[in-house]
Amino acid sequence: MSQIFPDAVVELTTLAELEGAVCIRAADASDVKSLSIYFTGLSTTTRNKRFMGARTDFAVVAAECVAKANHADHFTLLAELRQEGQGTIIGETRYVYDAGARHGEFAISVADVFQRRGLGLQMMTAMERRASDLGHEMIAAETARANAEMRGLAKKAGFTDTGLGDWQSVNLAKRLSRQPGLPQT
Repeated sequence: MSQIFPDAVVELTTLAELEGAVCIRAADASDVKSLSIYFTGLSTTTRNKRFMGARTDFAVVAAECVAKANHADHFTLLAELRQEGQGTIIGETRYVYDAGARHGEFAISVADVFQRRGLGLQMMTAMERRASDLGHEMIAAETARANAEMRGLAKKAGFTDTGLGDWQSVNLAKRLSRQPGLPQT
């Protein structure tokens, strides 16, 4: 049995051929350089899907991802392959709570060679668990209508199309299960 968060080992059967462990953990300020390297290493297609367009300022993006690491309503989770005492980021998800809209929004990416192996779903589950632990009740995302992979992953994770997208985008949402004893937000 594997726990998902925090800093827990994720056992993915399709990653069994790897020597090492895949862990999902919260990002902190020391991760800016590694996260920037991770974003740079993504294929152009994966980067465009993650950022919904072209970006080249990966150091800035990485700094934004960890800037509010100590803020309860903003967090970034990293999937890290740990081998021989070294960690390599192979996935990330960024979550930001919008108090005005009363829902959290997220973005996610998984390194190209680790896609379609269950890691994205594990990361989404960890993100949802943390958001629920914070007392958040709804989580949402926007993706390009052409991003079939993200729409499929979101559907697998229980998200539904809100119908609020336009000809280029799809808005997805999911109501989170409330943890007993948590205050309303």
